[in-house]
Amino acid sequence: MRFENIIRTRFVIVDYFAANIGIIVFNILRFFSLPKPFEPRSLDQWLLHDPAIILGQILFPLTLMGLHWLSGIYNHGGAKSRFDIISAATTCGLIATLLIFFVALINDNIPERMQNYELLLLLWTLLTIPTIIGREIVNHLTARAIRSGLYFCPAVIIGTGDAAHQLAQRLSLSRRHTEVKILDFIDPSHPKRMVDTISRLQPKMLIVSADANIKSRKSQLLSALFATGVDIYMPLDIYRTISPMARMHTVVGEPLINLSNANISESTINIKRATDVISSSLALLILSPLFLILAILIRRDSRGPVFYHQERVGFHGKPFKIIKFRSMYVDAESNGPQLSTLDDERITKIGRTLRKYRLDELPQFWNVIRGDMSIVGPRPERQFYATQIAAQVPLYNLVYQVRPGITSWGMVKFGYASSIEEMIQRLQYDLLYIENISLGVDLKILFYTVITVLTGKGV
Repeated sequence: MRFENIIRTRFVIVDYFAANIGIIVFNILRFFSLPKPFEPRSLDQWLLHDPAIILGQILFPLTLMGLHWLSGIYNHGGAKSRFDIISAATTCGLIATLLIFFVALINDNIPERMQNYELLLLLWTLLTIPTIIGREIVNHLTARAIRSGLYFCPAVIIGTGDAAHQLAQRLSLSRRHTEVKILDFIDPSHPKRMVDTISRLQPKMLIVSADANIKSRKSQLLSALFATGVDIYMPLDIYRTISPMARMHTVVGEPLINLSNANISESTINIKRATDVISSSLALLILSPLFLILAILIRRDSRGPVFYHQERVGFHGKPFKIIKFRSMYVDAESNGPQLSTLDDERITKIGRTLRKYRLDELPQFWNVIRGDMSIVGPRPERQFYATQIAAQVPLYNLVYQVRPGITSWGMVKFGYASSIEEMIQRLQYDLLYIENISLGVDLKILFYTVITVLTGKGV
């Protein structure tokens, strides 16, 4: 098992035990605060024979674990900052306290209102403090493993000049015990040789230095590095020449830009994913009668299958099969990939209606459930076109930071593209989305998507 997974598992275990301890201690203290409805009634009867208490002891820790997952604390296996530990534990503890109060405690027969408040404060404390203590213990064990050399993160530095060696020296001489181990310095002058070296060394991190020869060829460098699929970190002064906005990431005290992660918090990533799965499941269930009607219309309109599968490039550059209602005649691309136009003769009669109201996109809810896509995200393209776009705009590779979407800011503001030039224009909206991604922005895009569907402005 990889070290990151071991650390993540330790956090999960200590959090679960901490939650159970907190609930048990709270129920014991709560027992002595409640007026006894009948006599005799002992503590063991209360804890071991009351169905509500037993059910709560099972469900409430699991609920708290779900909140911890939503907070993003488990997203990355490794040492956590003390701020992340405390803030996540206190926030999740507070939300869990309120949920438990409205589900189980609101009907308690306690005449004194102040005693209710004291019980809530006690519950919040018991759900928070044991969690913080457990996580600090795991953090301590992780730091010891790093100091003893049991764990390190293999990295290579892109660049061979003075700036590259100075960067490596700062990383190695950091006051903190580093988990970063520099495997080699790679000359970026020969992109193919550079990619081959990275493939041979198999690092988990690529750290771009501020060498002059890198600044002069950053576009070509980005295209080559993104193709490796390894996390890329870049100095702020270089990144500012590419984009005015960035998400900072500190590598052993060194301020670097993480090009592999979008400007989105870990909690937002998990909340977005949970919302995607729940919403898509409900959409497939509710829209199933419409799916049946559309399937019949498609089969009656022209020969061929109801659904159309096409390979697209998705999250982290991995290919996947997108699912759509077929809106073109069979063998519409027998002469190779072609972009559709407004008066495209390859589109069927029912296909024009499907595209106008974006109904052909509905089966992609299944792609969302599978994890290929999100409801909102950059539009996924075929590798044939993605390669051409990336050759002209290397920043196109940034769209792989997040899952592609059924709808996107580009589709809302620009619509379908009929040429590479139009695809590049639409790309600007997707890059803007990645720079400002949030649940609020997603809701805004969904609002305008609904308007587009209802007004029939899909084409």
